[in-house]
Amino acid sequence: MAEVTILVGDRPHTVYCQDGGEDRVRMLGQMLDQRWSAALRASGGHNGERALLFVSLMLADALEEAERRPPAGAAVSEAALARIAERLEGLADALDEEGRSEDGRP
Repeated sequence: MAEVTILVGDRPHTVYCQDGGEDRVRMLGQMLDQRWSAALRASGGHNGERALLFVSLMLADALEEAERRPPAGAAVSEAALARIAERLEGLADALDEEGRSEDGRP
């Protein structure tokens, strides 16, 4: 297990990760640190714990927004594709039932 120290708001935090994951942990720590000053302002400068909450909310907001965006090169989002597929399945079921009733089959 590897040990990595990241700086968030000029405070060091030791994090343990799988061997080979050190660079990723450092990159994630930088993402936190980049949002730290805005989070500290949003928290009213109260304390580090509240600022970390705001950092978490900022990252959760960015993640949610990214999940709503369609993948690169896609014309529609995955959620829209799922709705379209559901509607197509409903139409196929309706056509199948209509075809059975015209044949006189139950």
